[in-house]
Amino acid sequence: MSSAMDAFQSISGLNKVWYPEEKLIQQANIQSFLRNHHLKDIEELHEKSLKEPQWFYEKILQELDIQWLEPFVNLLNIEKGYPFPQWFSGGKTNILHYTIEKHIRNGRGDNKALTWEDEVGKTHSYTYQDFNIKVNELASALYSIGIKKGDRVGIYLPSIPEAPISLFACAKIGAIIIPVFSGYGADAVALRMNEGEAKLLITADGYMRRGKFINMIKEASKAADAVPAIKNVLIVDHNQSRFEYRESRDISYHHLVSMYKNKTVKTEVLAADDPFMIMYTSGTTGKPKGTVHTHTGFPIKAAIDQYFCFDVKNTDTFFWLSDFGWMMGPWLTLGAAVHGAEIILYNGSADFPTNDRLWELINKHQISIFGISPTLIRSLMAKESEVPELPSLRILGSTGEAWNPDAWEWFLEKVGKGRCPIINYSGGTEVSGGILGTYPIKPIKICSFHGPIPGMAAAIVDDSGNEVKSTVGDLTLHAPFLGMTKSFWHDDGRYLQSYWSRWESVWAHGDFAAVDEDGFWYVLGRSDDTIKVAGKRVGPSEIEAAVTSHPKVKEAAVISTPHELKGEVPVVFAVLHEDCAEEKLEDELRLHAGKSLGKALQPKGVYIVSDLPYTQSNKIARRVIRAAYLGEARGDTSALRNEGALAEIAEKGERK
Repeated sequence: MSSAMDAFQSISGLNKVWYPEEKLIQQANIQSFLRNHHLKDIEELHEKSLKEPQWFYEKILQELDIQWLEPFVNLLNIEKGYPFPQWFSGGKTNILHYTIEKHIRNGRGDNKALTWEDEVGKTHSYTYQDFNIKVNELASALYSIGIKKGDRVGIYLPSIPEAPISLFACAKIGAIIIPVFSGYGADAVALRMNEGEAKLLITADGYMRRGKFINMIKEASKAADAVPAIKNVLIVDHNQSRFEYRESRDISYHHLVSMYKNKTVKTEVLAADDPFMIMYTSGTTGKPKGTVHTHTGFPIKAAIDQYFCFDVKNTDTFFWLSDFGWMMGPWLTLGAAVHGAEIILYNGSADFPTNDRLWELINKHQISIFGISPTLIRSLMAKESEVPELPSLRILGSTGEAWNPDAWEWFLEKVGKGRCPIINYSGGTEVSGGILGTYPIKPIKICSFHGPIPGMAAAIVDDSGNEVKSTVGDLTLHAPFLGMTKSFWHDDGRYLQSYWSRWESVWAHGDFAAVDEDGFWYVLGRSDDTIKVAGKRVGPSEIEAAVTSHPKVKEAAVISTPHELKGEVPVVFAVLHEDCAEEKLEDELRLHAGKSLGKALQPKGVYIVSDLPYTQSNKIARRVIRAAYLGEARGDTSALRNEGALAEIAEKGERK
């Protein structure tokens, strides 16, 4: 039996299970949906969503109150094949029409839409009516500088109100946004703006992070200089810092908007599949991929997942610690806007000025749904600070890297106090949300998923594309799904090669997954990161789990390296807890991992490093680590959260 199977059986065999209270079950959205449509369980719902998509989407669109300017005549057209489905043919709407404007039409304009807070506690709130006024003012201003339907607009902003305002203002007039991570340098921003041929860049002078000023306008200006298509840079004077405007190009956001105070513009009537966003993937393995999302794809998919998995209601206050340039920023903003919930935007660090910063935020704003990545939970765990009572919380959310058992249990017990389910959620930018999800009405096994989300025809297959049970395989999708990227921006060939080339009419997602004998699903790392040691297939997360089970190890990353006899062997880079000495520990960790994995899969070497490179979405950049260690071309690394970590890894490679 392979090490991958051993690791899967080990984690699926853990005894920790969370059980929902009866009150939560009876009040949950998904339970109401099952009851109202006479479905016996979630499995029947999922099966019916695939067999009768017309029924499913009519019912869920009605539940979400998705309103049309002109009704669609055909739910799904697949004349061009599975890779290029057309959803809601003939339908016309606009994101604004079935989100912000809907709630005002429905008499909920005075309900809170958004509250923003910075590191030091400065806050500002907007009702749906307030927010709509701001959107209209900016939309009017954009018209005045020549932005129109189909133009691309870069949004390079921190988590401040102007980010979602910009999203909706562009959507209102039919412009296409390109959100980019606020931590990017000029080269990464320019690359995405050039790919999308952006006409306008919306940015800020800067923001405070851990008490220090981050000069955003410096990077934005350099990026704009490198993008011939950019005609103007619209600058939010967020920190009222001093900088030089370029008169022929730069415009003050607040000055321009002030000229259109209380002005309104007509909401553009758009086809259901008109694009509203190009979201680029992290770009750590060559040129970034610009996933194209439509006015009825990304937002409705986000709202469906939030409804079934996260139990979002219009009375909720929803916070996900994220950046607007990562998919969870627009996902939170758009999905919550469909539901009419309030979102919290936080522009700051999770542990500044104190380790209690997030807990203070949750209690201050009575946050009921809280999302975070496993990476950040591991970081908070290491600080060993006490988590206070957080009575407003009812749902915990997680996406990004795979969980390790200790971190999952800490999140459940210390943050959720055992009351709140951890809604594990896995998918990606290219699917507008999740493939696999978790539901608050069912028992949850440690680190697991309940399975595919309604509408997602997921299966686990072997190398030949045959579905497998109770073993590790590739996560795939076998039918078109709402929220699929329409393609890559101006690159159908790369889109087909990336997702549709491995098996005919099958979406290969690139994740390793398995289902245990109790029906719980597990994501076990990227299948394209798989290491084959003397023919034995092992996922990096399994080796990483073996290394991080050592009490002195905080986190680890595994790569494959060439070997004359075995083909590949694993090499590990480990970060220790702050108070741990590293003397003679590298060989100890190698042997420690070998005890768990078996001698045949024992790492060739373990290197202690001070940091690991992560993508903007908190995923370990293993392939870039491998390139740095082996001295190979690294591709575009400007998107990394901490590119400087590569120098230490490269140095280890030079010494090997």
